[in-house]
Amino acid sequence: MPEMAYFIQECPTCGRTLHVRVEYLGKKVVCQHCGGRFVACDGPAGRASLSDSGLLMKRASELIQQAEERKHRTH
Repeated sequence: MPEMAYFIQECPTCGRTLHVRVEYLGKKVVCQHCGGRFVACDGPAGRASLSDSGLLMKRASELIQQAEERKHRTH
C-alpha cells in the first residue's frame, strides 16, 4: 500500500491541527473535529489563487518529494 503524503493545516473554524492529504490542496475539505468547511492550503500555495493550479501542483510535488525523502532515510 503506497504511503500517503500529508501537510499540516489549522482548521480556521476550531483551530485544531489537521493532517491533510496532499491531493486535497486547493480543494474544499471538512474538519473531522468540528465540521467546519474550508479550502485546503499549505505555505505559499495557500496564498495563491485557486485558479493558479500550477502553484498548487508545484507545492503538492514538493510535499510528496519530502515525504519520499523521509521514507528513504528511515528505511
